[in-house]
Amino acid sequence: MIHRTPIKVRFYELDPYKHLNHSVYIQYFEVGRIDLFAAFGWSLTAMDEMDTRIVVTELASKFLGSAVDGDELVVETWVHEVRRASFTFKQRIVRGDEVLVEQTVVGACTSGSGRPKRFPADLLAGIEPYYDQAGDA
Repeated sequence: MIHRTPIKVRFYELDPYKHLNHSVYIQYFEVGRIDLFAAFGWSLTAMDEMDTRIVVTELASKFLGSAVDGDELVVETWVHEVRRASFTFKQRIVRGDEVLVEQTVVGACTSGSGRPKRFPADLLAGIEPYYDQAGDA
């Protein structure tokens, strides 16, 4: 299953060419991942209270199109691979049927002190519906 987060482009996020600035896409992807966790009750506050953090260790983005002021976009997020203390997210930002950006993000699970730790069982259970075991969305 793919988690979807709607986002509207705001004028102050544009670059001098009147396109959404490339750094803002990265922020939108972050919103999509945080929104996915919140969908099953894992807010950042709840994670912190459980001494669990998800930190980005790697990301790769491919820009295919440009968003402009007022565009209504959707951030699509799913889990591509799960390991003991890390997983890989796949994400897209779409405008209607058009894919504007694709991203792969590797996230690690750590304690509040930054030490690697295994994912809590209930977090794994929560992301299971968003886990693409076949490798495709």
